[in-house]
Amino acid sequence: MPSYHEVRLYLIGLFLLIRGDRQGFRMLDISDRGMMRSFWAFVWCLPAMAVSWLWWRSLFLNGMPRDTKVGGIFFVRLAMLEVMDWILPLIFVGLVCALLGIGKKFPALVITFNWLSIPFAYAYGILSIGFLLHVGIDGLLAIVHLCLLILMVVCVIRITRLICGPQPLIVTTLVMVLIVPDMLLSEAMQRFLEVYPT
Repeated sequence: MPSYHEVRLYLIGLFLLIRGDRQGFRMLDISDRGMMRSFWAFVWCLPAMAVSWLWWRSLFLNGMPRDTKVGGIFFVRLAMLEVMDWILPLIFVGLVCALLGIGKKFPALVITFNWLSIPFAYAYGILSIGFLLHVGIDGLLAIVHLCLLILMVVCVIRITRLICGPQPLIVTTLVMVLIVPDMLLSEAMQRFLEVYPT
């Protein structure tokens, strides 16, 4: 598992890429080995995910009868959902890369997208704490949530543009494939796994 020092370097590299500085690639392990190791980002995100799951449990229970209880299976299903939300978009990106003949770009895309998940997972985790504490600013937190989503899309666009070059059609296709199916499938899978708040 990558150490804190390594992950810190990766995040600094991502910050440079988002700013348009290609030197950020020098701080990332852009190799097949680096691609496989980048999936450790999921483990690094787990603490933040756990906080988000607690908020989701609270949201789920709010729509159920007062005596409803949820056990460990609820969190297992949320974990399954997280894994699917993580893997399926990358599979779609891989298919698009193969169809467009840019397969060599795939490892760099996977590596950057995986490590980019960490800061956003913790940002959403902090928002979840705010929702859990019922601090009376849910409206503001919802706006921040939307802003984070927009920021994530902007970051993905800027990084994808550096990896693929100034090709608007390819960049737009990859970003859409990464984000839109995930949003659509997420709700469907939540309903299928019976973890969707009513």
